Amino acid sequence: MNRPLPAVRLRVPTHEDAIAWHRVFDDPEVMEFYGGRPAALSVYEELTARQRRHDAELGFCLWTMLDESGEVVGFTGAQPWRPDWGPVGEIEIGWRLGRKHWGKGYATAAARETVERVRTAGVPRLVAMVRPGNERSIAVTRRLGMEPAETYPHPTLDERALCFRLSLNHTE
Repeated sequence: MNRPLPAVRLRVPTHEDAIAWHRVFDDPEVMEFYGGRPAALSVYEELTARQRRHDAELGFCLWTMLDESGEVVGFTGAQPWRPDWGPVGEIEIGWRLGRKHWGKGYATAAARETVERVRTAGVPRLVAMVRPGNERSIAVTRRLGMEPAETYPHPTLDERALCFRLSLNHTE
């Protein structure tokens, strides 16, 4: 990406952001790699509440991503890997954007800010779990300097999930 990245602002998600996330992600194309269909509002209510707890306890979370005008365009951030498969015990970086914001550099700009914030919080390394075929997310991992690592059998899909890693500690 040779053009300048857009300005983004990250904030701890508010209760109202659950509604904004629900609206922005209410698109089968956005959800293609996240279950294939839009999630209920209650999913985002629980997710934003959990992120507020993560921020209070860990100093990082999945932040609400805002564009230059203050519009919610998605989220990015980091959180402990929750499933009982894959990189258990690791901190995962992630992002999701509304479709109208794809291809403009928001995910890369916000993910770079996330890397700096979690490094400051003392996180030594990050993982990104990406489904095969999610070329947009794979491109963001490359822009962050993440390296392809192991793969894990997905517990409910007939595919292997891709794990990318990034050391945040220059001595590692």
